[in-house]
Amino acid sequence: MKKLIIFLLVITPCSLFAQIGIKAGVNFAQISKASEINSSTRSGFHAGIFLAPASKKIITSRTELLYSRQGYDYKSSTKTGNVDLDYFMQAQLVGINITRFVQLQFGAQTAILLNAKVDSTGGTGSAGANPYGKILDLYNRFDYGYALGAEIHPIMGLVIGARYNVSLNKVYKDIQSFQRPSFTSADAKNNVVMVSVGWRFGKTGREKKKNDNE
Repeated sequence: MKKLIIFLLVITPCSLFAQIGIKAGVNFAQISKASEINSSTRSGFHAGIFLAPASKKIITSRTELLYSRQGYDYKSSTKTGNVDLDYFMQAQLVGINITRFVQLQFGAQTAILLNAKVDSTGGTGSAGANPYGKILDLYNRFDYGYALGAEIHPIMGLVIGARYNVSLNKVYKDIQSFQRPSFTSADAKNNVVMVSVGWRFGKTGREKKKNDNE
C-alpha cells in the first residue's frame, strides 16, 4: 500500500499535462507452460484510467492503471475448477499513430496480485472455495511482462482497443511437487487478451493542430 501511494503521488503532477481517459472491458485469460494441468481460457474483466500527453507527433506514450481479473479453468482426473486472480496493473506503452483514428501500441507492464480464489468440484460433485488455507502464499505477488495492441478512435472521445499481455514471471512460487495442489503448474505464466472500450477527455495534440490550421 505504501508503494502504491508513493507511485500515485509521482504520477499525479504528470496528469495535469496529460490527456486523461477511462476504460473498461473483458479479459480472455489463460496460462502458458502449464503441461501439468489441463487448463483452458477463463473470462474476466478490467477497468481503470489512462494518461497520455497531448502529443502532436506520430510517436507518443501512454500510462495505464487498471484493476484486472484474470485466471484460468482447469480439469484433472479427479477435479474441475477455476482460478481467479485479481491484479492491480500498470502498463507503460509507446503509441504509434498510423492515422488520426488508429494507434498501434507496445510496451511493458507490471502487476501486483491483490487476491486469489480457487473454486473446485470433486469427483463426487461437491464444490468448495479456497480449501487450501492461505491461498496467496502459493503465488508470486509481483508480475511483469510485455504488451502488444491496437486502438481506434472512431468518433469524438470514444476509444476501442484490444491488447495481448504476456507475463514473463511465473504465477506460482517454487513449490515442491509433493506439496503442490492439483490446480497449480510449476512454470505457469499469465497470458491475457484484453478488449476494451473507453472515453478520452479533451482533444489530442493532433486534433488541436488540425483545428489551428483551419
